[in-house]
Amino acid sequence: MSLPNPRITFLLVFLAVVFLLGAAFYLEYVQGLEPCPLCITQRIMLLGVGLVSLIAFLHNPATIGRRFYGLLVSLWALGGLYFAGRQLWLQSLPEDQVPACGPGISYMIDAFPASQVIKTLLTGDGNCAEVQWTWLGLSIPGWSAVGFTGLIAFGAWQAFRKQ
Repeated sequence: MSLPNPRITFLLVFLAVVFLLGAAFYLEYVQGLEPCPLCITQRIMLLGVGLVSLIAFLHNPATIGRRFYGLLVSLWALGGLYFAGRQLWLQSLPEDQVPACGPGISYMIDAFPASQVIKTLLTGDGNCAEVQWTWLGLSIPGWSAVGFTGLIAFGAWQAFRKQ
């Protein structure tokens, strides 16, 4: 059996990322769910996966390039999995151990130094501990962790496959 064309699989991953980011924006702008700092960071990681996949599709590299792009996809997805895991950890904390909630990111960007905004994006705050939505028993970061795990596997497969 022949493996799928690497170029087409990168395109499919790019399209999946577009769908997932579209779902995130749907939850934000249609359902009214305000993304927390870690949600925004996970979106950035997902965007990284999508951009690498799009570049790989357009470039259509040979074996070494495919491996490089596959590893980049895995690295961006590994970052996303880390931040999804951090948010799941915050959501699992007892209420008395949850960090204090901070202001919204747009306010922070306007009012706080960049270092404070970046620190909040990387560590989260009490807003990240709130479970706003679930599907089949998993919260948004739970589904993000599932997706990022699949993207890590995809990137590794692209990097180490024979064809």
